[in-house]
Amino acid sequence: MKKGFYKYLLGVLILLIFDQSIKYYVFHNLPKMNWLHPFYPFGGIGVFKDFFGITFSINYLANTGAAWGTFSSYGKFLFFLRIMIVLFLIVYLFHFNKAKRRNFPLFLIISGAIGNILDYVLYGHVVDMFNFNFWGYSYPVFNIADSYITIGVIWLLLISLFPIDKKVV
Repeated sequence: MKKGFYKYLLGVLILLIFDQSIKYYVFHNLPKMNWLHPFYPFGGIGVFKDFFGITFSINYLANTGAAWGTFSSYGKFLFFLRIMIVLFLIVYLFHFNKAKRRNFPLFLIISGAIGNILDYVLYGHVVDMFNFNFWGYSYPVFNIADSYITIGVIWLLLISLFPIDKKVV
């Protein structure tokens, strides 16, 4: 095994436990978000309302698709696609990645993808819960695993935009 494998495995497990425990609570304690609750907090838990025009609540939304519910009729295909992507990223991380500064963002993306894969296995859909409304615009509901993936992708983008030039240092 590559040096640091167990460190990454432990990190993935910690992130997954955090993600899955929140999803477990939401799945078992909140009603699904629907049109019967058209006003804040939309049948969920209100966190804050109209804080400089921003509203935030925790709701239970069953997402059978990809980001923002796209491709929702292709749940099984997306499930296998997510597995293939995770396997590819793991192989890349431990066998082909030469830049150590890519390790943590890749680890975040892998953790988030595994979290959403586990949702499909446990619940038959991805459990989304964070519902933001920015100045009247309802942002798509998302979860912790989605945040891991987003942060990892942005981090990789920033790494590629601002490479470290060892000659200058």
